[in-house]
Amino acid sequence: MKKLLILLLVSASLNARAQDIPFIRKETLQQWLNADTDTVYVLNFWATWCAPCVEELPAFEKIHKEYASKKVKVVLISTDFKRNVESKLKPFVKRKNLQSQVVFMDEPNPNNWVNMVSPDWSGALPATLIVHKRKDIALFFEKQLNYETLEEIIQRLTVDGGR
Repeated sequence: MKKLLILLLVSASLNARAQDIPFIRKETLQQWLNADTDTVYVLNFWATWCAPCVEELPAFEKIHKEYASKKVKVVLISTDFKRNVESKLKPFVKRKNLQSQVVFMDEPNPNNWVNMVSPDWSGALPATLIVHKRKDIALFFEKQLNYETLEEIIQRLTVDGGR
């Protein structure tokens, strides 16, 4: 009985771990921007300290869930400080139970990649880039987005137009 209890506790702790948060460089971002597929990439740039960013996360999570079976990939790209990934970002992701892919932008100088996202981007957060390479569409938003706006855009970009 004691061994069974220990086994259950170990199993539960493994399942309760926060998702792995890979560190990416501008090359990974470039791959998403140039991916020659039917996939719609929803790239959201955010930080845990940014109130509007945190407020819009449920909209991205809902898109991730509702379009999971479609060719839509939501990526939440954290721009938090590198020193806070373990102490703030990972606990935040776990606490909010974020299911979208979360990555950390590991570029010391934003000037090396901000213009790659959009020449119109001042660097302010939140920011979102929605890309469909095959349709030659890149829509950039330097503002907080809601679910309705995201859904409308994604419905227009997905091949069958629906969920």
